[in-house]
Amino acid sequence: MKIAVLQMTSGIDPEANGDTLVAAVDEAAAAGAAMLFTPEMSGLVDSDANRATRSVAHEHEDNVLARVRAAAKAAGLWVHLGSLAVRHDADARWGNRGFVIDDRGEIVSRYDKMHLFDVDLATGESWRESARYVPGEAASVVDTPIGKLGLAICYDMRFPALFQALSDAGATVLAVPAAFTVPTGKAHWHTLLRARAIENAAFVVAAAQTGHHADGRDTYGHSLVIDPWGRVLLDMEDTPGLGFADLDLAITDDVRGRIPVIRHRRHIPALDPA
Repeated sequence: MKIAVLQMTSGIDPEANGDTLVAAVDEAAAAGAAMLFTPEMSGLVDSDANRATRSVAHEHEDNVLARVRAAAKAAGLWVHLGSLAVRHDADARWGNRGFVIDDRGEIVSRYDKMHLFDVDLATGESWRESARYVPGEAASVVDTPIGKLGLAICYDMRFPALFQALSDAGATVLAVPAAFTVPTGKAHWHTLLRARAIENAAFVVAAAQTGHHADGRDTYGHSLVIDPWGRVLLDMEDTPGLGFADLDLAITDDVRGRIPVIRHRRHIPALDPA
C-alpha cells in the first residue's frame, strides 16, 4: 500500500501554503498513493501572534481546510492534514487540530493536540504553546484505506501512554505530524519515533516541517515512515517535497505474533509518592 508524505516549509501566508498542499494532493494521487500525510501547522507557521490572528479562522471558515477537502475529493485521495490552527467558540486560545479527510472530501476524524510544549531552551528559544492553544481532551482512531489510524501531533510523541491507548483501540498505523525544533530533533526525533513504532508494533508516519521559516524559526525535517519492527522505510532528510513509502500491512500481524506486546500489557496501579 503506497502512501505519500509531504515535507513542508510552511510560511506566514496561508494561501501559499494551501497551494503547496493542493499540489501535493494532485501529485500523490497521480503517483498512485492511497493516502497523503502532511505536517503539523500545514496551513500557517507564524510566531507573531498579532499577525497570525488575522489568518486563523474557525474550522468551517478555514480556506486551507476547504481547499484541501476539495482537492481530496477531486483526486479521490485520502488525506491526513497534520494540523491547522483553528479558533474555538468558548476560548480565546486556538486549537492545534488535525483532520482525516476521505476520498469524498469529508472530514471523518479530528484530533486536537493533547500535550503542549512549554519550555525554555539553552539556545535562547522559548516556547509557550499553552498560551496560544487549548489542549485536546480525547484520543482518536479512525478507519482508513491503510488500516486503523491513530492520531497524535508532535510533542505527543514523548508520552507513550497516548500511543498505548491508540494501539489498544486497534490502531496499526500511528500518525505523528510535527514541527520539531532542530536541537531536540537532532537529539530525540528518530529515537522516539522508532520507540513508538516498536513498543506498539505499528507503523509510524511522521510528516514534518523543515528548514528556515518566514517567521524566523528553524525546524528539523526528517519526515519518517517506520515499520512495526522499527525499520526506517523513509527518511526525507531536510529537503521540502513529496516522499513515498510502500507499507506491507501484513507485517503488523507478523510482528505482533512474534512479540505480542499489546496482548501482554497490564494495568499498573498508581504508586504512592515517596
